[in-house]
Amino acid sequence: MSAKPICIIPARMASTRYPGKPLEPMLGLPLIGHVWHRCRMAPSLGRVVVATCDQVIKDAVEKLGGEAVMTADTHPGCVDRTVEAIANLGLSLADDALVLMVQGDEVMVTPAMIEDMVQVHARTRSPVVNLASVIQNEADHDDPNCVKVCAAPDGRALFFSRAAIPSRWRANGPVPAYQQTGIIGFSHHFLQTFGTLSRTPLEMIEQIDMLRTLEHGYPIQIVTVDVETVGVDTPADLLRGEHMLRSDPVTAQYMDLPA
Repeated sequence: MSAKPICIIPARMASTRYPGKPLEPMLGLPLIGHVWHRCRMAPSLGRVVVATCDQVIKDAVEKLGGEAVMTADTHPGCVDRTVEAIANLGLSLADDALVLMVQGDEVMVTPAMIEDMVQVHARTRSPVVNLASVIQNEADHDDPNCVKVCAAPDGRALFFSRAAIPSRWRANGPVPAYQQTGIIGFSHHFLQTFGTLSRTPLEMIEQIDMLRTLEHGYPIQIVTVDVETVGVDTPADLLRGEHMLRSDPVTAQYMDLPA
């Protein structure tokens, strides 16, 4: 890979589950500000850009010193927004260049996670790599807001679901379970391909856009981490994420924590 990967952070105010969440304050900094700061700290990334259809988000990012690009407000999912963002930036990327998408609510993303993603993509050349974090709370396993993923022993994704997978029905003990995160890397060539793929039945039932990839026959490589992450989908997630941020050493590297 000749050039450093680019990172796109899609964010919008009209979230179905939590409208306005990108600008919700966490430790005195907007949610989107934490995600941008934490991504730009990854040494492997060359450029970090927020993609949004809302001028207020663009203004907030630029106030922090970041870069943002405007996109349409009609996209069914964040991957589609990422596709447009790359086009609007007018970048000439090689087919195998890595485009890393980090959803704007993935507040616990770390530079180490991003480095793992970059390394796995370089090693496997999978068209898609997706970070999955261990589920530590059994309630999250049953929560439809938490997207679960099952993978083969070699890390290939088998299925994503809002249901509790794998099932605990016949288990004699704890069932290892992982949640999909909104931290997904694409080869530039596949990202352009994704933008041409028709939406698929399971994708629409589950409301998980990565199922479009699997249903069209493309592989996804799962990168697992044994630390907890949180995608902010509810006010309760915001409080949970704020508590995690306060004790996370990465946070202190970009802001003075309030007493």
